[in-house]
Amino acid sequence: MTFQKPCFPHCLPVYFPLLYHSNHKELRKMNDVLSVRAQQLEPSVTLAVSDLARELLNKGHDVISLSAGEPDFDTPDFIKQSAIKAIQEGFTKYTNVDGTPALKAAIVHKLKRDNHLNYEPSEILVSGGAKQSIYNALMGTLNAGDEAIIPAPYWVSYPPMVQLAEAKPIIISATIDQNFKLTPGQLSQAITPQSRLLILNSPNNPSGVAYTESELKALADVLMEHPQILILSDEIYEYILWGQNRFVNILNVCPELRDRTIIINGASKAYAMTGWRIGYAAGPKSIIQAMKKIQSQSTSSPNSIAQVAATTALGAQRGDFAYMYEAYKTRHDLVLKALNQMKGVHCIPADGAFYLFPDVSAAIQQLGLEDDIKLGTYLLDKTKVAVVPGSAFGSPGHVRLSCATSTEKLQEALERLASVLDY
Repeated sequence: MTFQKPCFPHCLPVYFPLLYHSNHKELRKMNDVLSVRAQQLEPSVTLAVSDLARELLNKGHDVISLSAGEPDFDTPDFIKQSAIKAIQEGFTKYTNVDGTPALKAAIVHKLKRDNHLNYEPSEILVSGGAKQSIYNALMGTLNAGDEAIIPAPYWVSYPPMVQLAEAKPIIISATIDQNFKLTPGQLSQAITPQSRLLILNSPNNPSGVAYTESELKALADVLMEHPQILILSDEIYEYILWGQNRFVNILNVCPELRDRTIIINGASKAYAMTGWRIGYAAGPKSIIQAMKKIQSQSTSSPNSIAQVAATTALGAQRGDFAYMYEAYKTRHDLVLKALNQMKGVHCIPADGAFYLFPDVSAAIQQLGLEDDIKLGTYLLDKTKVAVVPGSAFGSPGHVRLSCATSTEKLQEALERLASVLDY
């Protein structure tokens, strides 16, 4: 098993710079205005790549960006109309810090209907996006010196947010040979007296893989032996799942973990509502109330109008959004087939989300490049196709491609990539 610090390479642009620096006084001397905390953090590399692609596009280059982490679909009209109605009716004031009663009731209903989980409104916190929900959870549960176990590949923001809570990310490499999934043996070996939290993300960003019932049960068996460890279950891609796969929450296989589990979800991915910024957490009342206190001293209540829109979305039928999920699956199949026909590229199918995460280590070697970061630069220069280096997700030797763009753009991008990879 491979343990590693968070993979903080000197990316394009530099993403993970000065973490684990041994001398904070030296950092302070570098800039007397900024805190050490601020100097240690850099923007998300996925956003940085998207910004770079947009900059090139604005300069007249014919760039196709496969770096986006958001749906390309517009928010459905019936959701937008509910927000317009809320504006017209003057629903423009502060709401409760933890969300409107209507939205919290819709979340409780959704968890019962879709996940067979029972929660009370006092166990729900609505935030300004799932990202804030995760931040609140980490700030509310981690102390200095605690360890948070994070399987790689991971969403880029997990390690920096753990470090903002003054805790230590413990990265476990889950390779393509194990379908990018944490094994019970790896989890057991990673646990120490300082272990406080495990972050699970299923379906996963960037790999798209989802844990099965039996895989979650095996992890739960390990966790039951270590009652000090909390579980943060990031389920933001829950609805974007296909084939014979059925979404499973760790509490579905081990209800005994309920008092230690924080569920994270939101409106962004499922309903194409990224800009509305509504996420939520469900968990033990004591933890949710602590998260609420933290939020009350930062952003306070989420956007009132967006909460109305999210309430409408959560109350809709899954079939109202099926056209999006079906399109992602069609695009996934197209990209998967094309990637596996390129030299030096090996890609396994995703179970959901809208990403593919191919192993490009052979292509890197055959092109005489240094690493996946150099490959990303090479591909952008030669083909004007933007992808995200796998190092940003803790998995060097890979790249992430997003299928959240039109089929026509995907086909063009794949042809361009093939033109330089079929050397």
